[in-house]
Amino acid sequence: MTTSTQATPAPATETSGSPLDIVKVAGHIGAEIRGVDLAADLDSKAVAAIRAALLDHKVVFFRGQDLDAAGQERFARRFGTPTTAHPTIPALDGSPAVLDLDYGRTTGRANHWHTDVTFVQRPPLGSILRAVTIPPHGGDTVWANTARAYTDLPTELRELADRLWVLHTNQYDYAAYLPSDEGEDAARHRAVFTSVAYETEHPVVRVHPETGERTLVLGGFARRFTGWSAEDSRELLRLFQAHVTELENTVRWRWAPGDVAFWDNRATQHYAIADYGTLPRRVQRITLAGDAPVAVDGRTSRAVTGDDTSYNTALAQPGDAS
Repeated sequence: MTTSTQATPAPATETSGSPLDIVKVAGHIGAEIRGVDLAADLDSKAVAAIRAALLDHKVVFFRGQDLDAAGQERFARRFGTPTTAHPTIPALDGSPAVLDLDYGRTTGRANHWHTDVTFVQRPPLGSILRAVTIPPHGGDTVWANTARAYTDLPTELRELADRLWVLHTNQYDYAAYLPSDEGEDAARHRAVFTSVAYETEHPVVRVHPETGERTLVLGGFARRFTGWSAEDSRELLRLFQAHVTELENTVRWRWAPGDVAFWDNRATQHYAIADYGTLPRRVQRITLAGDAPVAVDGRTSRAVTGDDTSYNTALAQPGDAS
C-alpha cells in the first residue's frame, strides 16, 4: 500500500484539458487534487473535472480544506442529492445530511472492509468524508478498487460472479469486529445501528451506471449468496474478498485535519484502521443518493426487508446535481 507522501505526478493524458492539478497516489486507485478550495463557489468546469477524476481514480483526496458541516454539504450538492445521514444512526445536530463519526466515544469503529450502506436497495453513489480530529499517529483509511478486482479474477471465477446474487444486511455479527469488552458507548452504537432491520439482495457484479465497468458488490454487509447456505457461502465470499483487498489494488491515506476524501461507492470498498488506541479520531461523512445496482443480465437489486425511500429522498432540493 502507498501513502499520500509518496504521490507521483499523473501521466499527462490524465490531466490533459483539466483545470485541476491531479496527482496519483497509488498505481491502481486514488488521486490527490491540489490547489482547489472546496469552500469556494466552484465553477462548472472544476465540478466536471472532479467528477471525471472520481470516475477515473475511484477516490480523490483534498488536503487542508477549511470546511464546516454546511460547507461540506454545499460541496456535496454539486455532485448529487445528499441522503439523510444514515438509515438508522442519528445525524449531527442541525445537519441532517452529516453523519458524525466520533470513534471511541459515540461510534463503533469501522475496521472491516465494506462499501457504505449496501444493506439498502439503493446504496450511495458516493461518500464525502471530512477529517475533524485526527490522532498524531494511526487512523489511516484504505480503499480498494472493486472494478479492477473484478477484471483480475480468473475467467471462470468472473463467469461465476456474473451469475451470483448476495444478501446484504445491517444485522451482521458485530462480534467479528468488536472486542468482547467493547464498552457501553460501542454497545449503544451497535444497538442503534441494528434498530431497524434491512436486507437486500444485490448482484455480486453490478454494471457501473456511468463508466459501464463491472464492479464487485461485496464487503462486510454481505452475508450469503442467494440460494446458498451461510456455510457454503463463507469460503467463496472470502475468496472474492481476497481479490478485492490485494495490496496492489489498494490506496492508503494518512489523514490530517481538514482533509477531505470523496469516493465512488459503486466501485470501492474501504477500511478504517483502528491502530490509534484511545486517542480521539473524529470524521464527518455525507453520502449521495444512489440507484439500485443493475446486474449483467439487466436485473436490479431487490429489497427483502426495509424501505430506503426516506434515506434516499428526504434531503433533495431544487438544483441538486443528478
